[in-house]
Amino acid sequence: MGDMRILHTSDWHIGRTFHGHSTLDALRGVLGELTAQVREHDVDVVIVAGDVFDSATPAAACYTLLSDTLRALADTGAQVIVTSGNHDSAARLGFQAGLLREGIHVLTDPAAVGTPVTVSDTHGPVHFYGIPFLEPALLRHVWPDARSQAGVLTHAMDLVRADLAARSAHGGGARSVAIAHCFAAGVEPTPHLERDIQQGGLDVVPIAAFDGVDYIALGHIHGRQQLSPHVRYAGAPLHYSFGEGDKPRGSWLVEVDAAGFAGAQWLDLPVPRRLMTLRGDFDDLLADAALADAEDAWVCVEYTDTLPQADPLRRLQARFPYCAKVVHAPAAARREDARTYVQRVRAARSDRELVEAFLVHVREGEGATEREAELLRDVFDERTRAAGDERVGAGRDASAPVGAHA
Repeated sequence: MGDMRILHTSDWHIGRTFHGHSTLDALRGVLGELTAQVREHDVDVVIVAGDVFDSATPAAACYTLLSDTLRALADTGAQVIVTSGNHDSAARLGFQAGLLREGIHVLTDPAAVGTPVTVSDTHGPVHFYGIPFLEPALLRHVWPDARSQAGVLTHAMDLVRADLAARSAHGGGARSVAIAHCFAAGVEPTPHLERDIQQGGLDVVPIAAFDGVDYIALGHIHGRQQLSPHVRYAGAPLHYSFGEGDKPRGSWLVEVDAAGFAGAQWLDLPVPRRLMTLRGDFDDLLADAALADAEDAWVCVEYTDTLPQADPLRRLQARFPYCAKVVHAPAAARREDARTYVQRVRAARSDRELVEAFLVHVREGEGATEREAELLRDVFDERTRAAGDERVGAGRDASAPVGAHA
């Protein structure tokens, strides 16, 4: 073994669905490709930086996929280090750790943060410190400064730095890698950040909290990001939302030499099915021959018609079988009207105007079409003729809107 090679992946989210569709088979294929890359590049250590599962109570098939994948990774000869994320149950994930074979390390206990998994190469030991997702409210009784994500991560890293200092004092070497699952300051802002991120100041961890180690393998953000040369997110191996559709999927191949961090190379993973967002007039989208390449992709349609279409998903799936999401996004701007819906109803002078006010409200400012207005006139004219003088005799003006005398 020469310089050490580390594969950094995260956020597998085993068990997550994609708009109601299972992703297990697709993820199994992608993780199979990741395992092949580990073998191809002679990787020494594989890091999975949290959110292994999508749920604290994963189904049996999710455990099967995880166990199969971890065993396959270990079969390559690599050491495997897994930490828990905010989606995982640390207790359930940690329980499985005792059932796995040598070479697979599942780190879920906050009390063990300062105790590394040590792997050696020709230059000596490299210490891997796994920091599971830390919940401040559950740690305040043992870590007094654990009042925020910044607080718990800083405390955890203080334990790491103290252990490294003690090892260096005894000639034990100081090359190190830390693994954490958090929202670090400096992440590129996007409207499609990981679904559980709260963007308040308490949840932001400053980059300086991670000082003192050679590489920081982060999880929690689903897109690849580099906050500094040695602080990186690998992102998820599979696209889990249309907002991620333009983000590459893969992992970081990190090299550690005798001096420490020596660089990182991105390894792309295959995308089982592309994600595409189509925008335009509903009928045009159904007829446009140029969209033939979308027929095999996961499709999100934003149709711009003024009025909503009837049963749009079924009709779109007749052409785009993998259409998973439909959004009505009218191109016309909403009509400016400072009045509330109640004020518009009260201002209606007839039942016909009352219906018009309702249509304007539910159609983003768009009232009745010419044909609808004609039908409304016919209905209310017939109603007026049928009511005749009986309605007037009951003391009610035939032109007054329903409820006007309540």
